[in-house]
Amino acid sequence: MENHEHHNHDEMDHSKMDHSKMKHKKEDHSKMNHKGGDHSGHNPGHGEHGHDHHKMMIADFRKRFWVTLVLTIPILFFSPMIQDFFGYEFLLPGNPYILFALSTIVYFYGGWPFLKGFWSEIKKGAPGMMTLISMAISVAYFYSTATVFGLRGEDFFWELSTLIAIMLLGHWIEMKSVLGASKALQLLVSMMPAEAHRVKGDIIEDIPLEDLLKDDVILVKPGEKVPADGIIVDGSSYLNESMLTGESKPVKKDENDKVIGGSVNGNSTLKVKVEHTGKDSYLNKVIKMVEEAQKTKSKMQNLSDRAAKWLTYIALGIGFGTLAVWLILGFPFVYALERMVTVMVIACPHALGLAIPLVVAISTAVSAQNGLLIRNRTAFEESRKISALLFDKTGTLTKGDFGVTRIESVSETYSSEEILRLSSALEQSSEHPIAVGIIKKVKEDNMTIPKPENFNAITGKGVEANVEGKQVKVVSPGFLRDEKITIPEDAYSDAAETVVFVLIDGKLAGYIALADEIRPESAEAIKVFKKNNIKVLMATGDNEKTAKAVSDKLGLDGYYAEVLPHQKVEIVEKLQNKGEFVAMTGDGVNDAPALAKADVGIAVGSGTDVAAETADIILVNSNPQDIANLILFGKATYNKMIQNLIWATGYNVVAIPLAAGVLYSSGFVLGPAVGAVFMSLSTIIVAINAQLLKRKIGKK
Repeated sequence: MENHEHHNHDEMDHSKMDHSKMKHKKEDHSKMNHKGGDHSGHNPGHGEHGHDHHKMMIADFRKRFWVTLVLTIPILFFSPMIQDFFGYEFLLPGNPYILFALSTIVYFYGGWPFLKGFWSEIKKGAPGMMTLISMAISVAYFYSTATVFGLRGEDFFWELSTLIAIMLLGHWIEMKSVLGASKALQLLVSMMPAEAHRVKGDIIEDIPLEDLLKDDVILVKPGEKVPADGIIVDGSSYLNESMLTGESKPVKKDENDKVIGGSVNGNSTLKVKVEHTGKDSYLNKVIKMVEEAQKTKSKMQNLSDRAAKWLTYIALGIGFGTLAVWLILGFPFVYALERMVTVMVIACPHALGLAIPLVVAISTAVSAQNGLLIRNRTAFEESRKISALLFDKTGTLTKGDFGVTRIESVSETYSSEEILRLSSALEQSSEHPIAVGIIKKVKEDNMTIPKPENFNAITGKGVEANVEGKQVKVVSPGFLRDEKITIPEDAYSDAAETVVFVLIDGKLAGYIALADEIRPESAEAIKVFKKNNIKVLMATGDNEKTAKAVSDKLGLDGYYAEVLPHQKVEIVEKLQNKGEFVAMTGDGVNDAPALAKADVGIAVGSGTDVAAETADIILVNSNPQDIANLILFGKATYNKMIQNLIWATGYNVVAIPLAAGVLYSSGFVLGPAVGAVFMSLSTIIVAINAQLLKRKIGKK
């Protein structure tokens, strides 16, 4: 009976997910290269270690900032340039040496992260933001030191200290923003309890979670978190799965129902038989998937990396060019040097390095909280281009909750009850909605289900087996047409019914009609698609009449009826040849080729099965409104990336010439400290803009 899960009927593609048969789309899981050498700790993998390391780095930057700020106050107060500006004089004996001593602490202690980052970048042969900051502060420090010990000119220790203080503040705030982006994942990680109550006979023992084994029975008390994926063997309760599936309402779970580790039990005690623990658990797979998606480089991110790299070279070129031009024009070296320093400070592509990774981290984590699991970043970002959406019908546009409406016999030998009883033998192990509907009817009528022998799935057409010495087939209308068997005239009384036919010993014995209710959310979702100029099409194994009824009721742009699994690929290809950017939704092994062929493959399904699916994006629930949310959120994510790129590069385009002194003749020159303020402000704006993305999910 193991193969029974490959059972198909009218839809013929609702097979259970089989990981081994699925071909993953190739995607680049290379790590995000966050600009800045040692500073690359900004975006570690979001496991426990990465999280703690990130918090330590934030604490380190915070401490360095406060120490630098405290030292900057006396440096500003005793600086001759500041005293001239504010019109006061308060010079201590050995004033230059006091400034030198305080600035040396600021340079080596406050500037250490940048100097260390610079060395890392040079070793890698990839000069970036840290190179620029280090050169700016080093030029300022060593030039000012030289003035203390005999070189003619004015020191700018005050500019050095304010620059380092502002840069530390910018980094500190930015890193806190990055950490905020990983908070959702940390919530997922922390959802598992530390212990489980294992039941051994009459004894209940508390054991660490890592000691839990498959097939152990555990007790879950009211209000506790479920320690592992499993099946309820005793009790029933409402479980809150909102953090895992995005479903806000608690879900009723009875005996033999699956529960997900990390969900919160309601007000009843449950006994659960463990199915998956540790790395095989649904929650762990979700966390891994989200981490991988956050690390995956998208096209947009590669673009920002290239832009930041070129900006570094341009800034270095303009910096040294500025120094040369001002010297050629006859200005003092100290002034020309100040211009160069300012250019290098302002040109730091920090905001650019942050622009895309931060949006990636936030969008992936927020999506996971809302039941959207992103596996392919590029496909997610390109969901904004979708022009045609091909829907599977059962369980997506419809509830997938079939109820038997009619059982008709066309045989003198077999009554309608006997037809139902014999067909139920083939359906008892299947999770297909039609099979579930038939079994539900058999249980309502208190019938005993006979045992099948030599069970076999007829690909795309139905199932067959020997039952009580008879060969029984439960098949689709397509099978009857292929075998040249006439379909009874009154088989389809209601357009919205799905009908399966029962053959006994090669002859048509009767048929069972089932109805599947259209989801109330479907109509709303289709309105959103149409508003966004997306054609909505449906592919179903159902007959023409049923397909047309659903299509007309929902106002679809078209439908394909009596479709076999392999034909879905052809439909996707046909749409692509017409110039459509196609998204395909499916929920099983038989959909895998079409999901792979589509520009964006969206897998729908719930519970632990979802972790085994292969698609660009996985929807934990089968709600079409989630697909609408996904597409709109994909658009919002892309827009945020573009906004951040424009802001980060646009700022540099304007600020670098001002720092170089192009408006000198008008009396305006951008100083290093002011440049540092604007540079940090640019970074903070990019970080805040990325955080605003959280508001976009679920908005129509």
